[in-house]
Amino acid sequence: MLIYQAEATFAKSVAFADSFPFSIAEVEAGQLADYQQQRSALRDLFTDETAQLDTLTKAIRTKGYSEDEKKQLYLLLLGYLDIAALVFERLTTQVPSKLPKDEELEATQARFERLRNFARLNVKGIVGLLGG
Repeated sequence: MLIYQAEATFAKSVAFADSFPFSIAEVEAGQLADYQQQRSALRDLFTDETAQLDTLTKAIRTKGYSEDEKKQLYLLLLGYLDIAALVFERLTTQVPSKLPKDEELEATQARFERLRNFARLNVKGIVGLLGG
């Protein structure tokens, strides 16, 4: 639920933009401040969610679940990861034309994709990923 609230709030903060990337020069100071605040909140949520999902993935892997139970848990996790990816991609698509490099965001994105790939691997198995 929190992810949907953050997405809705972020969407409102970029409602001024007709296209992306947008020009900062064409945005009012108050709108830009609201955008930056909401982008920061969404980025923080992305970082926190990714850390929690990493912990959850490790728990699934190390607990004594049967293979079928693990597969079901990874399937649920993958569904959430796919939904979350759609929300968090706004951090890279709905941006101003000039945005400073954000190494922490890049690291979080890489970690998130590793989790997604790991969950997908555990749902589909090696044969499924190779197209067999």
